[in-house]
Amino acid sequence: MDIQFTEEQELLRSSVQRMLRDQYSFEARRKIVASEEGWSRKQWGAFAELGLLAAPFSEESGGLGGGPLSTMIVAQEFGRHLVVEPYVETVVLVGGLIEQAGTKEQKQAFIPDIIAGHKIWALAWTEKNSRFDLANVAATARREGKDYTLSGEKTAVIAAPWADYLIVSARTAGKRDDCGGVSLFVVDAGAANLELRSFKTIDGRRAAEITFRDVRGELLGSEGEGVALLEGCRDRAIGALCAEAVGAMAELNSATLEYAKARKQFGVTIGSFQVLQHRMVDMFIAHQEALSLMQHLSLSLGAGESGISRLASGAKSRVGYAGKFIADQAVQLHGGMGMTDELNVGHYFKRISSINIQFGDPAHHLLRYVQLDAAA
Repeated sequence: MDIQFTEEQELLRSSVQRMLRDQYSFEARRKIVASEEGWSRKQWGAFAELGLLAAPFSEESGGLGGGPLSTMIVAQEFGRHLVVEPYVETVVLVGGLIEQAGTKEQKQAFIPDIIAGHKIWALAWTEKNSRFDLANVAATARREGKDYTLSGEKTAVIAAPWADYLIVSARTAGKRDDCGGVSLFVVDAGAANLELRSFKTIDGRRAAEITFRDVRGELLGSEGEGVALLEGCRDRAIGALCAEAVGAMAELNSATLEYAKARKQFGVTIGSFQVLQHRMVDMFIAHQEALSLMQHLSLSLGAGESGISRLASGAKSRVGYAGKFIADQAVQLHGGMGMTDELNVGHYFKRISSINIQFGDPAHHLLRYVQLDAAA
């Protein structure tokens, strides 16, 4: 599959490429990751100024109306440059949830600040022992007048240490693994009785374990419909993560090819060895297959096609396995230096590994694809 971009989409892609080439070199990224905050507010502001934060939102919400295809374009270029700023978490996940389920007042209150780059958001849905089950929620929410009080724990909440606000899943009815009875809430990250313990992730980002003890929250969407909202959110997240992974794969293939042309053994370049040529061809084919499937998913998301969850799981599984294969081969072909901090190959390897476990690893989505296919 080869998407023919519109003039506006080509302009978006070229603008992102130019900005990242000029401002987000590998060395610049290393300095950002090593900084105290672990991300760049200045760079986030530059993304907002260029319109990247507004691109996926509808025009009614104050965005540019680009939808999933604009997300794909931005995420793919971000994957090429290993951008650590929380674009998927704030814009795709939370922004999508607010636009989908928020009241008119909530949209007016929250979306403009996301688009302008003034506020960072994170989605807190994972819990200990919940694996990738959106309905496996032990955190509870008790209604008190117009608001609710939340109690419980969330784990591995990516971008939470940077966030001004959180969207939190909590149970308002039913047992721990019931699909019904889960609701979503907007929570101020600085609220009283909220304890946040931050840590660095393997790919250089920041995440947190969060404890809620009677923390006030504002309902997002209808009570008890949180799982359905999160399922749609997961599909959009998979689209963005697959695009980011494909961008990272492209850079790994390029770096490996250049290394094979330059590195010599026994007086000749290693790229002249037929067995290594075969491996690099396999890497190229894996990337092209992943690229085609990722584009198909993005187009389907944009068209609002039925059966999108099945396609999303198929893409997450196939792109995940392709990413792991390419990352493994890139590290091996670079030898011992492949995982050194000074070389970008190891950083791409870590980012792809992290993407592979977000919202379900390849094995989980392969099984889910089979189950959805059987139920169709």
